[in-house]
Amino acid sequence: MTRPRAQELVLVLAAVLICGYGYAETELAVRGALPPGFAPRWAAAAALPLAGHLAVRRFAPYADPLILPLATLLSGLGLVLVHRLDIAYAAHYRSAAAAPGQMTWCAIAMAVFAGAVAVFRDHRRLQRYPYLTITVGLVLLMAPAFSPGDVYGAKRWVFIGPLSFQPGEFVKIVIVVFFAGYLTLRRDALALSGRRVMGLYLPRGRQLGPVAAVWMLSLLVLVFERDLGTSLIFFGLFVIMLYAATERTSWVLCGVLLFAVGAFVVGSFEPHVHGRVVAWLHPMDIYLPPAQRPAGLVSDQAAQALFSFGSGGMLGSGLGQGHPELIGFAGRSDFILTTVGEELGLTGVTVVLLLYALLAERGLRTAVTVTDPFGKLLAAGLATSLVLQVFVVAGGVTGLIPLTGKALPFLAQGGSSMVANWLLVALLIKVSDTARRPAPAPATDPSAAQTQLVRT
Repeated sequence: MTRPRAQELVLVLAAVLICGYGYAETELAVRGALPPGFAPRWAAAAALPLAGHLAVRRFAPYADPLILPLATLLSGLGLVLVHRLDIAYAAHYRSAAAAPGQMTWCAIAMAVFAGAVAVFRDHRRLQRYPYLTITVGLVLLMAPAFSPGDVYGAKRWVFIGPLSFQPGEFVKIVIVVFFAGYLTLRRDALALSGRRVMGLYLPRGRQLGPVAAVWMLSLLVLVFERDLGTSLIFFGLFVIMLYAATERTSWVLCGVLLFAVGAFVVGSFEPHVHGRVVAWLHPMDIYLPPAQRPAGLVSDQAAQALFSFGSGGMLGSGLGQGHPELIGFAGRSDFILTTVGEELGLTGVTVVLLLYALLAERGLRTAVTVTDPFGKLLAAGLATSLVLQVFVVAGGVTGLIPLTGKALPFLAQGGSSMVANWLLVALLIKVSDTARRPAPAPATDPSAAQTQLVRT
């Protein structure tokens, strides 16, 4: 076993032990005893990341040894939190347990991860079909608009019989692949053309076309699907990758200006998005008499989230000792971070955010290390998509920005999110394997060696 893989194995086992301790702590705090079958259950759970480690050791032996353990730790913490919420929701709302289903999705996600690591022998093959990639991405992005029924005001789900999935979780990966391929081909034209105005090189109209097109598409998502989170991630991802490819600050300024204008217009006139903005600006007004509340304010979730963070303090009340059920239906999704804040305190929230930051840092380090331009943009885009999603979720829950309704990667309940994020990890693993692979030794010329021998 190579040294990176030995380090990875030790860290994966440490992550499993930490999550097992969290599960045991929750059970002891709530019920006073460990549940029957605790050891076999966590042995089965530990087998999943170990299987992923074997796949990485076989098909990506030089990959970064921190990526898999970080994803394992975040997923395991998510299982612990969902189980904690199951206990609270069963006591107060008599709702069914979600942790067994989430465990099943973790197994499916790990199978997808192992399959992707084995199938994608060279990440540069993804660059061959850019227009097919963006066609698939656009179909997935627009699919919820034609699917019947809303889910809590937003159309981000596609229903096929009894099954449902969230295409936006996969679109972010598809879009990253397309942008990486497109910008690799067009980076010179985008970087070198433009006019200098007040010290900045502003892009010409025809070069501004891609940004304008993405801006219009993000507005369409906001209008027809009322999905603020996907729009923010989609547009922000393109602007950041554009800056990474061209190193032109003017692209970022144009992108921020366009998105600000679009978000203001849609937030002022689209009722669902406007309600999110009102709840962000006036979270405590929900406790006023109905006649005195601002128009569009209908939920107390934003206020309850602030109460959760405030009651948690520095160290929290302890796992199993809080009241996460007060958040309501979204406690297992984006508001799962409030459970961390209440029961693990500011310290726990900081640790979770640092885990995300470290995972993104390994992706950006891979982007710096890998030599091919497509791999650089691909790794940077994947890391950026993770950072943007964590930002829009954590920012919405803490009151920094309006609520978006997106799932917190790895931690929140949801099969689509779990599978998509583990697919993202698989792509990062493959790019990092290429980046860290040692250069082949130069081949010796037998005829030259024989000539040297004769001269000697």
